[in-house]
Amino acid sequence: MTHEDTAAVDQDTRTGWEWARTDDWQPPSELDTGVPHTARMYDYYLGGKDNFEADRKAAQAAIAAYPALPLLARTNRQFLGRAVEFAAGRGIRQFIDIGTGIPAVGSTNEVAQRVAPDARVVYVDNDPIVATHARALLAGRPAGRTSVIEADLRDPEAILRHPALCGAVDLSQPVALMLVAVLHFIRDEEGAQRIVRTLRDALAPGSALILSHGSPDFASRESAAEGTRIYKSASAPLVLRPRADVEPFFGDFEFVGPGLVQLPLWRPTAGHLRTTELPEGWQDVSAYAGVALKP
Repeated sequence: MTHEDTAAVDQDTRTGWEWARTDDWQPPSELDTGVPHTARMYDYYLGGKDNFEADRKAAQAAIAAYPALPLLARTNRQFLGRAVEFAAGRGIRQFIDIGTGIPAVGSTNEVAQRVAPDARVVYVDNDPIVATHARALLAGRPAGRTSVIEADLRDPEAILRHPALCGAVDLSQPVALMLVAVLHFIRDEEGAQRIVRTLRDALAPGSALILSHGSPDFASRESAAEGTRIYKSASAPLVLRPRADVEPFFGDFEFVGPGLVQLPLWRPTAGHLRTTELPEGWQDVSAYAGVALKP
């Protein structure tokens, strides 16, 4: 779902969050709880409660096929935190987080505004339910400009011209563009590489691309095939890509160390979310992560 150029904005004055919507947008009167939703499945992997029976059944089947899924979700959340800290530590004060899903503790705004209270965060998701969870997460928390817009990654031009994004982010200044665990829900025939290139091209020098992506490289062929099959019945298909197909998403951006690596290996001892040792079973986390800067 995407927006037209004209949008209305609702604001929760308690939280500082803004929810941008089209003039004809109406809150959904009923959730389709019978179809597994990728965001709610991810919430289940993280131990959350914002999921329904269909989500839990699909997630449990996926875990049976690939037992490292909950660990992947946790290490992905930790990577997000470390990468946001890195970007904020470099002086980046603008964050665009696309495909945020259901917010949870340790979300982009929480980490960025802990490092830099003036950081501005725009969440982008195509599910209007995200706004409800976003307000709940931010209730009673200190300000900082945090907005949520309803738009679809498959239409990057609509994201870039969205009035709420344009009002919150100055694209002539460095931005951290976050595509964390979302591109593996975009098929090649939907223009995955074109989508990311469009977004990269809009960024100013000094911007950062923060990206993680599911891969078959560290899982058995059977587990990867079964996981892909399970997600065919969910709200979006799962497209696992090998390293050779993930690296091009970064274009001519320059990797920061350690480069594009297996997810748990991206600076595990860095920042506030440092760990003293890698978690047991980390070798089975079948995903890549990397951060790169626009020269």
